[in-house]
Amino acid sequence: MKLLIEKVSTKLDGFEIYSLFKEDLNTILLDSARDEKTLGRYSFIGVNCFLTFKSKNGTCYKGEEVYVGDTFEELNKIIKEYAIENNTGLPFVSGGIGYFSYDLAREVEELPNIAKDDIDVPYCYYNFYDNIIILDNLYKIAYISALGILKSQKESIKNIMQRIQKGNKIVYEKVRNTTNKFTSGFEKNNYMHTVSKVRAYIKSGDIYITNLSQRFSCSTRKSAYEIYKDLRHINPAPFAAFMNFEDFNIICSSPERFLSIKDRMVETRPIKGTMPRSLNIEEDLKNKNILINSEKDKSELLMVVDLERNDLSKVCKPSSVKVTELFKLEEYSTVFHLVSTVVGELKESVSSLECIKACFPGGSITGAPKIRSMEIIEELEPVRRNIYTGALGYLGFDGNVDLNIIIRTILIKDNKAYFGVGGGITWESVEELEYDETLDKARALMRVL
Repeated sequence: MKLLIEKVSTKLDGFEIYSLFKEDLNTILLDSARDEKTLGRYSFIGVNCFLTFKSKNGTCYKGEEVYVGDTFEELNKIIKEYAIENNTGLPFVSGGIGYFSYDLAREVEELPNIAKDDIDVPYCYYNFYDNIIILDNLYKIAYISALGILKSQKESIKNIMQRIQKGNKIVYEKVRNTTNKFTSGFEKNNYMHTVSKVRAYIKSGDIYITNLSQRFSCSTRKSAYEIYKDLRHINPAPFAAFMNFEDFNIICSSPERFLSIKDRMVETRPIKGTMPRSLNIEEDLKNKNILINSEKDKSELLMVVDLERNDLSKVCKPSSVKVTELFKLEEYSTVFHLVSTVVGELKESVSSLECIKACFPGGSITGAPKIRSMEIIEELEPVRRNIYTGALGYLGFDGNVDLNIIIRTILIKDNKAYFGVGGGITWESVEELEYDETLDKARALMRVL
């Protein structure tokens, strides 16, 4: 297909532009709200959806069609049908934006059916757009792309430009703490006891590390848009997103990349190791140094890096898989993290969707070995993870991909908010500290709710 891209003059950022389209159903913002020089250089807004693809339990919904199919294969067919060449230098100019929930892993591996599936949303949901608004956050330049499916290319770009030119800068107000009551599937003692069960599996040789999580929920009358506005203000993240679906919303401030594919080069950035931030400078520096020197956290990250190298080796050219960063410390508003980067080059015969399927779900939020860890997660966590620890982002019609790990994320449905928090359990884990780590990760989400 022939794509048209035009530059647009604006002083608005991605969220301010998105706010002009927030009442339009199925609009999505991929919001790089932090670090515009590297991970957060680009933000994207999908408007004028021409096709929606959903799936759950092997049933696919493509527009009005309903049929049985493999989610990854069906998405690959859509990418091929609308394939474009991208010679712009921009990473994403046309395609779909959406998510893969953690429970889509049931299409990849055989897993037991124990945990309660109590939130009814699709396991996969992708909208394909006639227009993408592209924000280069480094150079403060905006572009609008058009396929010309719903309207002529010139007309759709003109309409979007006119709406952008009516926009204004947004003023942020101080986020006030609330007295909202949060409930979890685990009481503190139960969570600590479950950590002990994971350690027993490690002792018996079943696993080396497993990610254990708990899910919090609360009632909310606050609009999903306002919650996201507050969250991006107090907890900006390079892989943030706001998804406005028909009967639910996703509010995401993820710091973690699952997979990036650009010009057939693949990158994954697993995170393992967390320490809380402090308003006290000395205590903040102390926590930072504790994490940098933590053998437990380094061991945890190293096991996940090995798993990610193995996953990428299935789909990448021999000898192309390399670790380019190991134990890098990154600072966020409420926590410090240790991060690594693994890269590779896709084999000629492997599509982007085949790469995603081979690596899904991300090893940092399952454990090692991956399948046994997922079986243990299903046994020990009382409710299905749903979207939490899945992946969201874009699938380009040019084959480029960028997906995060869905953490620090709130799902809003029927005036109720849900979010998961967890951490990697190793033999060195201390039960109470693992529980405290989940609360550190939940802090910003609880604050905006």
